[in-house]
Parts: sequence; C-alpha cells; structure tokens
Amino acid sequence: MSHTVDIPQTIKDSLRKFRFARRNAGSAALVIKINKTKLIMEEADLFDNISIDDLAEELPENSPRYVVLSYELKHRDGRTSFPLVLVNWAPSSSEIGMMTLHASAFLDFQSTADVSKVIEIRDGAESLTKAAIDAQLLG
Repeated sequence: MSHTVDIPQTIKDSLRKFRFARRNAGSAALVIKINKTKLIMEEADLFDNISIDDLAEELPENSPRYVVLSYELKHRDGRTSFPLVLVNWAPSSSEIGMMTLHASAFLDFQSTADVSKVIEIRDGAESLTKAAIDAQLLG
C-alpha cells in the first residue's frame, strides 16, 4: 500500500505512550503536523491537563493538524470517562497543498492512532468548544 505521508516509528511510539497514559483529571492532547518537504508526520505539541478553549487557541489558524485528544467527559449519570477522540483540525484558511496532503494521509493516521471517534473542525478556534465536543460524544 502506498502512503503519501510517512508515519515514523517515533510518532507511533508517542501515540502508544499517549494512549496508555493514565489520566484522572482534565483533557490532554497530542498534536501532529505534516512536514511538507520531508513528507513525514512530526509531533508538534503535547498538552497535559489543557482546557478545550486553551487547546483551540494553541492550534494554528492556517495550518491543518491531527489532534489526538484524551477528553474528560462528564456523563449525564455523573460518571467521568476519558475517551480518545481524533480532532481533524483543518481550517478552511489553510493552504490548498497542505490541505490535500492532510486529507490524503488522514485515514492512514486515523488507523495508526486507532481512534474511531472523529470530530471535524474547519471553522477554526470558535468551533472547537467543550459544548461542541460534548454534543458529538454524548449525542
């Protein structure tokens, strides 16, 4: 199978470590970007115990990212869980070439990250909110 963008072992290791980290409060995020010249994925940021508003502010306005999010979800019955969610950060203001690369590598990254729940964000920081994520996960 041919891949447009390589996912190096370091990213796979980071994903595995992130997935199995024990969390008991707050949300955490692993942000992955594509290096356009080398055609490989690279770790851009790692946030621990970050609010969704702060995460939205940290993400670039004009560049797509894959965000693996360990999200603190408060259920209606009072339970708290930490589901893994893949946020496909793809602002419409991004450069077309990067958006094409990002889209072409998305399914490969989703499979590698082993995350089934995907939230698409195309309108920038104002659409990445706690309410929006809760609606997707609880709805």
